[in-house]
Amino acid sequence: MNYRDIYYYSQEGLKLYARDYGARASSKTPILCLPGLTRNSKDFAELAEHLSSDRRVLCPDFRGRGKSEYARSWTDYTPTNEMRDTLDLMAVAGVNHAIIVGTSRGGLVAMTMALHRPTAIKGVIMNDVGPEVDTTGITRILGYAGKMEAPASWEQAAITIRQMNERHFPNMPGENWHAFARMTFRDENGKPALDYDAAIGTGLRRAAKLTRGNIPTMWKEFGALSHIPLLLVRGENSDLLSASTAARMGAEHPDMTLVTAKDRGHAPFLNEPEVTVAIDKFLADLH
Repeated sequence: MNYRDIYYYSQEGLKLYARDYGARASSKTPILCLPGLTRNSKDFAELAEHLSSDRRVLCPDFRGRGKSEYARSWTDYTPTNEMRDTLDLMAVAGVNHAIIVGTSRGGLVAMTMALHRPTAIKGVIMNDVGPEVDTTGITRILGYAGKMEAPASWEQAAITIRQMNERHFPNMPGENWHAFARMTFRDENGKPALDYDAAIGTGLRRAAKLTRGNIPTMWKEFGALSHIPLLLVRGENSDLLSASTAARMGAEHPDMTLVTAKDRGHAPFLNEPEVTVAIDKFLADLH
């Protein structure tokens, strides 16, 4: 992989990690890839390789994921804290503004940043998430986040990932499930291991209990994106971002493009042909 390792510290002293692809001296706006709830920088490897031919691409592991240090309490896993960590990364990397690619939780962080630091964002690509999330998808995530045990082998890991996702990701070749497993788990002495702090799932379930399942919406934060060009990627079979929410986002945002990833659920891999074309066009227009 063609990237450099960056280690830096959050304002609370957590040691955090990011991958740094491409030329630091590129004249084009850098890209910042923000991952999903229990995901990390590995998810963006293929996209980052593609985009770093002429741009710098930063892919952080949020606190408690991948190579980043775990937080002290489940209460510390919030989009606001993850936004602060992202701004710390930008400061360390010497990046004043960026185009954000936000998958799921990463998209929530992007909206939070738009409200608090709008000048730091030149464009946003939101991957299968919006200001309102479908309860079907949240219920599914609540069922496994922090509860899932590591499979006994990499072969079993691929089978498990396939069983969990095949309904929403039909027609995927067998080798793709093995690649998906490698993105989901980390290798420990030749065996798969969880690649995130189980407390993240605990926090999500406690938040859901406190709100009695009424997940707060983020339409105010989404409104802060109104001056920023937006590309929305939606999985055709998504159970987290409904077609009606995507339509409302398009109606409320003055400069939004929607692309649907065929045969994909939550969340598309961002390597689908139609998505790659849309991303390349979006970025060409932004420089």
